[in-house]
Amino acid sequence: MSGLLGLPARAAHRVVDEAAYARAAWRAGMLGVDPPPALARIVAGLLRHGPVGGLLSLAAARYGDGAAIVDERGRLTYVELDRRANAVANGWRAAGLRPGDGVAVLARNHRGFLEAVFAAARCGARIVLLNTDFAGPQLVEVCGREGVDLLVHDDEYTALLTGVEPRLGRVLSWVDGPDPAAAAEVTSLDRLVASFPTSSPPRPGTHAKLVLLTSGTTGTPKGAPRKEPLSLAPFGVQLERIPFRGRGVTAIPAPMFHTLGFAHAMLALALGCTIVTRRRFDAEALLDDIETHRVTALIAVPIMVQRLLEAEEAGGRRRDLSSLQVVFVAGSQLGAALATRILDRVGPVLYNLYGSTEVAYATIAGPDDLRAAPACVGRPLRGTTVRLLDDDGREVPQGATGRIFVGNGMQFDGYTGGGTKEMVGGLMSSGDVGHFDAEGRLHVDGRDDDMIVSGGENVFPGEVEELLARRAEVGEVSVIGVPDVTYGHRLVAFVVPAPGEKVDGEALRLFVRENLARYKVPREIRVIDAMPRNPTGKVLKRALRDLAAEEMAG
Repeated sequence: MSGLLGLPARAAHRVVDEAAYARAAWRAGMLGVDPPPALARIVAGLLRHGPVGGLLSLAAARYGDGAAIVDERGRLTYVELDRRANAVANGWRAAGLRPGDGVAVLARNHRGFLEAVFAAARCGARIVLLNTDFAGPQLVEVCGREGVDLLVHDDEYTALLTGVEPRLGRVLSWVDGPDPAAAAEVTSLDRLVASFPTSSPPRPGTHAKLVLLTSGTTGTPKGAPRKEPLSLAPFGVQLERIPFRGRGVTAIPAPMFHTLGFAHAMLALALGCTIVTRRRFDAEALLDDIETHRVTALIAVPIMVQRLLEAEEAGGRRRDLSSLQVVFVAGSQLGAALATRILDRVGPVLYNLYGSTEVAYATIAGPDDLRAAPACVGRPLRGTTVRLLDDDGREVPQGATGRIFVGNGMQFDGYTGGGTKEMVGGLMSSGDVGHFDAEGRLHVDGRDDDMIVSGGENVFPGEVEELLARRAEVGEVSVIGVPDVTYGHRLVAFVVPAPGEKVDGEALRLFVRENLARYKVPREIRVIDAMPRNPTGKVLKRALRDLAAEEMAG
């Protein structure tokens, strides 16, 4: 088979896709006609330091004195960020950091995170983004497994780092009080910036590699490295569907160590936007930032947007959110009730991405999709194949539930230390099950390992959770299965009441019985004060199972 200009079909599709990504990037303002001096700096930076390291060179050449980031320390321009990253890279090279060495970053959202990432990229390092919610033993395990040679961390995590002794030591990325580096055997990013030249470091000979970590909701987080693609796809697939525009203002409360926050920090810089962020999420402060900075794009996990709406309601006055052109959510289940609530309050600006650390992106639901089917995650993106397969690897009929498999050319390279996700016909398992509706929109029904067999019937918790979430008195809900002598497992629903509401467990059970099959009715409704979540907003169901086990034992 051949296609465009006689090219093989696959190559022809790639040419068409890349052309579409380029059009989307041009429309958004990412691509343009640059003056010759700027163009020369852009090309030199990309050739020298690759896609990640060269991205900042591109942005500095184009956007110069524009604000790259605003955090608690104030405003930092693109040129300033570029020079600071150069100085840090030069300092690390002088200290013995070699191309391919591991640089781990344990930092909250602030300028130091970006400085460390870009400096490491310009050294050709393997960049490991650590979860700021890790406990000490997890940090020791992950740093050892990932081969960390240099650790960059905020000072608040110092006490957790006993046993983490990288070859090149540690570098402080943020200090709340006076810089302790002068009196300790550590240095800081600020001291490196003050001590080394801000000129571009030499070409490292190899491009950086990014290692993201799985969320670890069901066990020890795994390293999921991926190559830097020579493609516009990472940005283009989103720019085709979502009206991100250059020179805007992007608020990123989502953690940058996670795919969602990191990818959109890179996209914002490529578009010449100003990133507005804070080290800790605070809904009231985020409302202030949206109003003060006239934020055009908000990048968050769903629970953050829920907290933002609750904070506005609790404050007793309507905030000015009219500048928002995009509210982009991912990382955990959005849910029909919250999707509708956001659309009603902010307008048709909500976009929900479905993907994972391993498969990257799969689908996006836009405002029209979410109005028509609030529980959906949308339609596959350009260049992406999504198929639903049964346990024998056969495609299920439309409307039937199957295991979700994704192919897009952006999948990870396999877990650090070996192993990967299941593959069928070149497609990778997302670990979820779902179904397509009659309009071709994907709905995620739950994790493929979350299925509960109760009394011989298969139950996916997501259906019960979606139903209970419609109730006004339910703020958050999660359903699990616990062992039962008679039924094998029984369903238990954990509910966090909505602000100012009380929960009647029997009323909720009756509501489920009136709307779903009898075997899907939770045997128990347990009211809790807060849902255990990881920093990306995913509910830690293992913590709920532990809580249920403790109560059963007691």
